[in-house]
Amino acid sequence: PTARLVAVVGDGAVSRLGRDLEVTSEAVLHHMARRLTFVDPGFQLDVYTDTDLLDSESLKAFRKCAAAADIVYVEGLHSAEAAGILAKNTAQVPTFVAFDSAPELHALNRLGGLLSANSGRKSSRAQELSASIQTLWDRHSSDDLVSLLLVLIDAFYIGAVQVPRLDSLRASGPLALARMITKCGPQIFACVNDPECKAALDCLQSCSPTDQVVCSYRCIVSHESQLLEDFSLCILQKHNCLGKSAEIPELPNPPPMGSHRGQPLTHDTAEALFIGWLGKEEWSWRVVAGQNAAYDQFPCQYQIFYRGKAKRSMWYDPVFQVRTLDGRVVWRRRHYRVRRAEVPGTFHFSVLDNGVISKEFWRIVDVPDDLSWALFAYSGAASAAGQVYTGAVLCTPDGLWPAPSQEERINRALRLSGIEPWELFRVDNSCCQGMPLGVPEKDAASNPAEQSLVMAQTA
Repeated sequence: PTARLVAVVGDGAVSRLGRDLEVTSEAVLHHMARRLTFVDPGFQLDVYTDTDLLDSESLKAFRKCAAAADIVYVEGLHSAEAAGILAKNTAQVPTFVAFDSAPELHALNRLGGLLSANSGRKSSRAQELSASIQTLWDRHSSDDLVSLLLVLIDAFYIGAVQVPRLDSLRASGPLALARMITKCGPQIFACVNDPECKAALDCLQSCSPTDQVVCSYRCIVSHESQLLEDFSLCILQKHNCLGKSAEIPELPNPPPMGSHRGQPLTHDTAEALFIGWLGKEEWSWRVVAGQNAAYDQFPCQYQIFYRGKAKRSMWYDPVFQVRTLDGRVVWRRRHYRVRRAEVPGTFHFSVLDNGVISKEFWRIVDVPDDLSWALFAYSGAASAAGQVYTGAVLCTPDGLWPAPSQEERINRALRLSGIEPWELFRVDNSCCQGMPLGVPEKDAASNPAEQSLVMAQTA
């Protein structure tokens, strides 16, 4: 294995990660083991319960794993007997972190060679990492738990493993600052002298180094402006002053649905599925739930897919509500170019989002014949910002949850996408007045919904 971790959880302990669905910590950590392999197939996480520590045969297996591990993660373990056995058999492990567990286990917290996580003698780096790890844990999302484990691997694994997707967290140094001033002086001056743009920079600066997706995007959507876009476009996109890069994650890679209404899926049909309810409604789909902690949890998400004026061109405009960090309610809209990928049901998306280009790969995982719901999975990268992400959105025509009869099929599609149902954020669709919908005339075909399957049915 590239890196080896051991997790020990309370047998039957209920995880805080389950939102509308109850899930045990053991089930969560087994899923985290799978998600770590999406980042690197060599990342191995072995999961045990406190009951295993009290069984002689299971304890032998645990000792073998612990002897080879550099990181131990503990959650929801309160048995005094199991805690004693765990402490005795992991004393040699350099990094040990415990959450929601017995006090004697929290007292064992230690971060590699940076002394005890609870020591008053912590180095500044230990303090920073300890605070970042706690922040990730406190948010109680599966994405953040994956990030927590990756931070531990990146910072403390003895084999000096560096996690590529965390490259954006590494300091850029004085040369980057010099490049920024040389290449983008006017944009920097304009931004720092504008209250809204300066507020965005201050907000971004406050984000933990290990929290550069969720926190930074919340800052951006709260304070976005033309000056902020000019600042980011110059520093990140045009001149790459920070020297960052990132590739779209290859995993998970769910296959697109192979057929629809008894016929093999074609590119035209796949595009018509995206267009969905546009024409009958002012939107194609409404998002009811999503998996990504940064992008899928905004209230009132409307998807608008439409054909462009050029042959085989297509656009995607998501419209969503933002409750800003200073308490305002605002609407945001993005404008994606959509291109067919090689396999029907797969697509390449690209967007300029506040000065940074993001490229994404989307799959239509499943849509029933009546278009009562749809599951779209995506993976993406903002290369100039050094950020990567994955996610999926469950959509319906009216923003209401699909019928209970569809639960098994939806869960099957989610798991095909590497997602467990308990990971989903339910979207708040309760107060969505004033949304800026509509299809831009400059980009759209004369009848953008002309190949909507819904409109074809009602014609």
